[in-house]
Amino acid sequence: MAVVVRAGAAPLWWAGVFAAGVGVLPPGLTGRRIGVLAGAALFLVTAAVVAVRGQGRFAALARGAARAGRGDVLQDRAVTVRVWRRGHRWWLLLALAAALGSSFAVPAAGGMLLAGWGAGLRLKAARIGRLERAGDALLWVRVDWLDRLGGRPAGKAVKGYRTTGVAAGDAAPGGARRRTDVYA
Repeated sequence: MAVVVRAGAAPLWWAGVFAAGVGVLPPGLTGRRIGVLAGAALFLVTAAVVAVRGQGRFAALARGAARAGRGDVLQDRAVTVRVWRRGHRWWLLLALAAALGSSFAVPAAGGMLLAGWGAGLRLKAARIGRLERAGDALLWVRVDWLDRLGGRPAGKAVKGYRTTGVAAGDAAPGGARRRTDVYA
């Protein structure tokens, strides 16, 4: 489940960094200094809002999580990330274009907003990872519920989470790629 949250973090972060870097080049209507300061404020506010938004629903669904059964279809981390990014690629490109276009009015602010959104998603995934470690179980969303949501792991169509042991699948708690010790 944290994999779905984390899937958008990297594309939003890097699109934001790119847009902010390019967005500093034109002076804009407000000037570079005001644009960068406004962008920094937007980064912090967006990261904080995205990180805490929906945490009550995540915690409530996690408390009522049931053990995954044979009939539950669960995806690997790589498949989930690929499906999410393919399904949202046009929205990501549109967000990048909007951030680049806004730099002619307020330099770098749109890019820093996107980067803050990505950072907030990463923080949310880390919080979910701490929840998974505390419960000693990975949280999963059934694939059929996730498809109806368009990739929202705490949407209204999700009636509950499924759990497996922390060694299941190819994801570590928090949605990160499971590390294997090469030298062991």
